[in-house]
Amino acid sequence: MASRSKITHHVTLMMLLITWYERSHCLGITVDPPEDLAISDPGHLGHLQIRWSPPATLKNSTECSKRYQLEYFDTYSNRWDAVRTTRTEYSAQFDLMKDVRVRVYTVLSGPCTNGTTIKSSGSAELVQKPSTTGVTGTEVQGFVCVYHNRQYLKCNWKGNPKMPDKSRQNLYFWHKGLEKADECPKYVPSDSVRSGCDFTGKSLPEFSDINFCVNGSSPGGPLTAAFISLRIQDQVKPGTTEKVNLQRGPDQQLEMHWDGPVGKIPGKCLQWEVEHEHEGPDGKIATQQIPTETTSLTLSSGGDDGRNCFRVRSKLQKYCAVKGFWSEWSRPTCLPEKKEAAPEAGWETVTVSVCIAVVVIAIMVLLLCVWALRMSRQERKPDSARSSPCKSFRL
Repeated sequence: MASRSKITHHVTLMMLLITWYERSHCLGITVDPPEDLAISDPGHLGHLQIRWSPPATLKNSTECSKRYQLEYFDTYSNRWDAVRTTRTEYSAQFDLMKDVRVRVYTVLSGPCTNGTTIKSSGSAELVQKPSTTGVTGTEVQGFVCVYHNRQYLKCNWKGNPKMPDKSRQNLYFWHKGLEKADECPKYVPSDSVRSGCDFTGKSLPEFSDINFCVNGSSPGGPLTAAFISLRIQDQVKPGTTEKVNLQRGPDQQLEMHWDGPVGKIPGKCLQWEVEHEHEGPDGKIATQQIPTETTSLTLSSGGDDGRNCFRVRSKLQKYCAVKGFWSEWSRPTCLPEKKEAAPEAGWETVTVSVCIAVVVIAIMVLLLCVWALRMSRQERKPDSARSSPCKSFRL
């Protein structure tokens, strides 16, 4: 449906262009394009203001209705977007790491054009290049934000290999609820280097663009800024499923059901994936992934005495979010349950056994020594000049 609407949009726009050209050519009427086209950056990290003025030839004209057709290149979707407005200003979202390209046409209709609509053959055009501020090749990499269970947002990034030592990154963000860009409320460190931002406790709007900028400083100069724009409802990662029930039903079928994660995600927005691992009597293991949109599943056990294990994970449906992340897998649940083996002797058990053995040996040695001493006394003659081998001991 989305591709059809895009095709229809482009066909309609093309037909309008052809119609305007034919009418203006037949009537011999020409219209000048707007003037003084300018782009300003209010510091909203990519949400730019576009302004222009009416053509000088139409400033005093009151017979016709003046409108403007603004076209700007959307680098996120890689296509031109067009809007028609009676105003001489418009704001739009751009990727500041790429060229900003805009063009504006004048559109007339009314008595001065005999009731037809005429568009200027030319346009006011402007291309704004990205900023060259910063050490080349030092922008952060792998920027990703995860909206955990639709409760709190965390963003992470990786440093660039070309980034100088002792660099320090900063994150700023902006959305339409803020007058100006704000800084990360809580940085996430990794090896004493900032590698993320924790927005826990920070209220952020859903279904609205949020712009991020990660820049920084280093001994070699400022780091190249990276700009990212996203909507957090498309970054959701559901919580892990905690409770999975598995039992045998009629005809030895395997019946399982589970509860969705607790939180603000509607159950109807979740799709599921079940991983089934079957271990046969011969020890061979077979694994399969089973997609489902419900929180229950019934499978045949295969008619053998093997072991079946299941775990589940979830993700937002495509009609609830453009994209998202899979949750972590639940803990495996198995039938039959694996019997726990007797615990092996640990270090504590070994230590106690060694101590007991040492004590027993010491006692035996002592007893042997006493026995030997008594035997030697019994065999000793009464000659007082003869010395005893244990003379130094007193019993």
